[in-house]
Amino acid sequence: MSRFLYAMITVMFACSVSAISSNAQGAAKPPAQAPAKAQSADPTAPVRQALTVAEGGRCTEALPVLKRSTAGLADKQLRYFAAFATVRCGMSVNDTAAVLTALALLQRDFPDDPEVLYTAARIFAQFSDRAAQDLARRFPNSPQVGRMNAEALESKQMWKEAIEAYRNILAQYPKVQGLHYRIATILLDTSSTAEAAAEAKKELEAELQINPDNASAVFVLGEVARRAGSWDEATRLFTRAAQLDAGFMEAYFSLGVSLSASGKYADAIAPLERYAKGVPDDPAGHYQLAIAYSRTGNKAAADRELQLQREALAKKKLACADPRTHQRPGGLRNGGVDLNAPLL
Repeated sequence: MSRFLYAMITVMFACSVSAISSNAQGAAKPPAQAPAKAQSADPTAPVRQALTVAEGGRCTEALPVLKRSTAGLADKQLRYFAAFATVRCGMSVNDTAAVLTALALLQRDFPDDPEVLYTAARIFAQFSDRAAQDLARRFPNSPQVGRMNAEALESKQMWKEAIEAYRNILAQYPKVQGLHYRIATILLDTSSTAEAAAEAKKELEAELQINPDNASAVFVLGEVARRAGSWDEATRLFTRAAQLDAGFMEAYFSLGVSLSASGKYADAIAPLERYAKGVPDDPAGHYQLAIAYSRTGNKAAADRELQLQREALAKKKLACADPRTHQRPGGLRNGGVDLNAPLL
């Protein structure tokens, strides 16, 4: 564990033990002559003792008690501190299962606590780094290591280098799934030329030769067709993408947009309803559905969707894409329409 993260959790843990000790000292003391049996009735005593032991660095001794007892603690504050102690001790003795279990408890019981979210982010990042280092050490020539390096180049926006890295992997392992798709999305994200679209299309077709059921590749092929105004081809591909992945909400949206663009407003209603229901916070879905309703004579439904669109716009202000939806290549979010344009 990094020194910084270890120190952060240690300080927090020490403060928690201090707080628990203070609470215990401030509580009313039992009568001096109280029976011994009554004095030993505190079910949280083993956990409090384990916290003290862990604070002293004896995590191997404390962790079994914390793992066994933390989830069942009725005292929410004590459960919180015990879970953090479990994270600290689990990291110190490399007990990944204990750490993940404690983090899951913290995220479930304290979802709005910034310290929980911060610690989870740091711990999961460290687990990711460990796994990546282990992969590179044990399988240095594997396609997985090559892909990890290519994705790192993508994250740095080194597009040409990333494409070259993906193609180097394919030269050695031509049947690896997903690489042609990644190349295609880079091409479409970084260029809107016909040449880039044609090259991306070849990559996507190559991807589907390897994995015919790749819904994302089928969807992006639909986007290529939609950009070119080939509405029938786009409709066919978006329909196929939705069939391959029933939860692929963006496929329903793009299908509805394509049907509307080709004048098939009645057919567009069902996929747009599916999208608007599945992603209610996206103004574009309500707007496109309002168009379809309006063009088929259902003014009341169109007005309702426009109101929902305005409400969604007020929440989002279209400043950022909804993270629950698939991001379209090239940043396309609204099917090339002005959300403030009149319906007719």
